[in-house]
Amino acid sequence: MTAGVAIAAPGLAALAGVRHGFLTRQGGVSAGAFASLNVGYSGGDARANVIENRRRARAAVAPAATALLTARQVHSPRAVVVTEAWAEGHGPEADALVSATPGLALGVTSADCAPILMADAAAGVIAAAHAGWRGALAGVIGATVAAMRELGATPGRMAAAIGPCIGFASYEVGPEFAAPFLAKDAGAARFFAPSARPGHQRFDLPGYVRAELAGVGVGTIEVLGLDTLADTERFFSYRRATLAGERRYGLGVSVIALEG
Repeated sequence: MTAGVAIAAPGLAALAGVRHGFLTRQGGVSAGAFASLNVGYSGGDARANVIENRRRARAAVAPAATALLTARQVHSPRAVVVTEAWAEGHGPEADALVSATPGLALGVTSADCAPILMADAAAGVIAAAHAGWRGALAGVIGATVAAMRELGATPGRMAAAIGPCIGFASYEVGPEFAAPFLAKDAGAARFFAPSARPGHQRFDLPGYVRAELAGVGVGTIEVLGLDTLADTERFFSYRRATLAGERRYGLGVSVIALEG
């Protein structure tokens, strides 16, 4: 059967022993609002479709992996070290997975939030993190790097790629949105700009995530610059569905694995 369509980040693709891919919404079996590579269990898609889509995503990126593992993401700063597979759909409550175990594919689901794939190939340590604005502000990126370091990784050797997420031009926020960012760091003002609507601003989520990665010493950082809201054909978008009055939407997945 046809596998999903994966986008590679050049820096991660150059690493020996590491497989990765940011999956588009194409190449799956779901229909309607979930068309076609939806990997989310909670949105109302048929479970059989989701299982097949997840199998295709794994096959597209890491066909030798024994499992595709995702967490129950809750916009937290929690990073979990993974040493073995769990039952399908029963991952821990967390927003980052870290591993040094070959043969396990780590996945992060998203539909506007920023997926981050990371690796220190020399140490044999990988991570997949989910950075929406809440998680990024709460410190999920620092927690992910700290968990990688505990497994022997060094920040300066790490390569990170920020995948498809809502872009600066698409992300309009209300007047109160910036306050917690500015309270944490006045310099975060550079990630905001006035929008066309009075009293509103645009927020640069990928730019903020990149700065957080740099702030904890990650050596190589790539931003794919792919806007999930604007690119209807390739990506799911929670905000696009909301603006259209649609309650249902699919989730995409980004995958990274160590070769055995």
